[in-house]
Amino acid sequence: MSDSNNESRSVISSEVEIIGTVKTSGSIQIEGRVEGEILSEGDVFLGKSGSVKGNLHVNSVSVAGTIQGNIEAKDRIVLKSTARLLGDIKAKRLAVEDGVTFVGKSEVNPTGQPIKIDEPAAPAAPQGEKPPQGGNQGQNRK
Repeated sequence: MSDSNNESRSVISSEVEIIGTVKTSGSIQIEGRVEGEILSEGDVFLGKSGSVKGNLHVNSVSVAGTIQGNIEAKDRIVLKSTARLLGDIKAKRLAVEDGVTFVGKSEVNPTGQPIKIDEPAAPAAPQGEKPPQGGNQGQNRK
């Protein structure tokens, strides 16, 4: 997420309440209240006074306010210490500060490639030893 001053950013101020879908190709800063979906090809900055009741589909998002909904980010999600999030998140990268309230599931996968968790990992043999052969090792016989 770039925070340069050269980049134009739309602002929803703390006095504004929007009901409906917010769609933008640029970055947006939300200090007010949005009830509906947010679709942004740019970065979204949710300030301490900002709240969203709806899903976010964004490039990246920094959350300091309250979100009741799911977040899907192409790149990064940053949860600031004052953030309150009730919903699931999915992103390539995640940063969480101490003090965050987060109730939901998370999927963070930097590569974006599917991960197979069905196949158990083979235990590594200690260095210099061969892995055990056969299935009767360690059984007591009478």
